[in-house]
Amino acid sequence: MDKFIIQGPRRLQGDVEISGAKNAVLPLMAASLLARGESAIENVPDLRDVRTMIKLLRILGAEASLDGSVLSINTKSANGIEAPYDLVRTMRASIYVLGSLLATHGKARVSLPGGCAWGPRPIDLHLMAIERLGARVKLDHGYIYASSKRLKGTEIAFPVSSVGATANAMMAASLARGTTVIRNAALEPEVSELAKALVSGGVAIDGIGTSTLTIEGTQSLNPFRHRVIPDRIEAGTYAAAAVITGGSVRLHRCDPSHMEAVFNALKASGAEIKIENESVLVEGPKRAEPGHIVTREYPGFPTDMQAQIMAVLCRAKGFSTIKDTIYPDRFTHVPELRRFGADIRLDGNLAVINGVPSFQGAPVMATDIRASSALILAGLVAEGTTEVLRVYHIDRGYDRIVEKLRGLGAEIQRVSD
Repeated sequence: MDKFIIQGPRRLQGDVEISGAKNAVLPLMAASLLARGESAIENVPDLRDVRTMIKLLRILGAEASLDGSVLSINTKSANGIEAPYDLVRTMRASIYVLGSLLATHGKARVSLPGGCAWGPRPIDLHLMAIERLGARVKLDHGYIYASSKRLKGTEIAFPVSSVGATANAMMAASLARGTTVIRNAALEPEVSELAKALVSGGVAIDGIGTSTLTIEGTQSLNPFRHRVIPDRIEAGTYAAAAVITGGSVRLHRCDPSHMEAVFNALKASGAEIKIENESVLVEGPKRAEPGHIVTREYPGFPTDMQAQIMAVLCRAKGFSTIKDTIYPDRFTHVPELRRFGADIRLDGNLAVINGVPSFQGAPVMATDIRASSALILAGLVAEGTTEVLRVYHIDRGYDRIVEKLRGLGAEIQRVSD
């Protein structure tokens, strides 16, 4: 098993190119199953989750290959209906094929999802959506069994906003008979990207970018070609790296319109942020100011940046708080940050942080994708050597992170443990 070895402290400086958004690519890959023929997705990052989804598409009978940053998917022989446990357990986003398989074949057998090892993340909203569209659903021995002769348009009102459930409902509704209205739809840019791809395939969708989506189902979809938006979480992570190290990092191929909440939080910590077309210059302070963060659905501060902003605030000049309203249990990185010398107290979904002037390098263990990046940020400013174990988590969400950090001046290497 590989690990990262980091020598700190290091001030990051230079340019970094942001890859395509993982959280946009995965639902687009599932959406390709709605059409017969060859679809193409551009600006695709080479990540473990993308490779896992490619394996799943092949199991379902599709041909899928990643050439550089272009992913080609041919579904002419994609007649499978089962997403097996061995793949789904490693990546929660596999649940995205539920709506597309059900809409295309009238039935689906999908293992209950796995993924990151923090907190319960139920799929009840996914199941509610497809049941509203007319599917019969049964849970048996860890699998979801769903069937319907043809789905029928309906109104779906989510009690809480959910990216995954919105995406599944959109894909299922695309081949449903009649009109579907989705209320309290997720506003995340990745959801809008899925909608745009479905529109290019021949689905009529009104309200893209709003909380109410109106979808006119069609008999069949055409294959689509779509370019993926930049990864706002990867961009936020490198911006946080600039801030925690007091560095100066220019983010290329970044969409600042998707990052207002993150940039506002970093500005409050003392960073200077200069937006220049598709690049953003982030200059960190000598030492961050304390802050008070509450994670919320987009356009609020993203829960996927909670661990990284915590690493920054652990080195701030005073007391800070972070409240995660999306995933109250998403604090598995706290004990590991304490190993660097961080002073963090947890009270339910609230973290109270007393900033410390320095970190000491330590062996730490990653528990999920974003926790991994937070530990790397801490290691960049820690005195001495830091070892980050279980780096396979980082492979799921960050494209070439060692190469990119070394290009900014970090002393980091990947070695076999």
